[in-house]
Amino acid sequence: MKAVEVAAQKVLDVRAAFPTSSLADLYDPLTMPPTLVKAHQELDKAVDLCYRPQAFASEAKRMEFLFELYEKYTAGLFVKEKKGKS
Repeated sequence: MKAVEVAAQKVLDVRAAFPTSSLADLYDPLTMPPTLVKAHQELDKAVDLCYRPQAFASEAKRMEFLFELYEKYTAGLFVKEKKGKS
């Protein structure tokens, strides 16, 4: 968990290096600073390692894993109660 804190702080530090840029500017896929891209990649890796020991092969595999985990933990939470006959 400490690795996530360190990586998240690095993202914030890199963003602070661009004080005149808005979040829209910083996160524009065409102009995102390479240092910010790298900081986010490091954060993604740290978070991934909280869930499993190996990296995900792709972003799609990460999303698939996380949605399956979400389904597992929320199963039964959204079941509608049956109403008695009127």
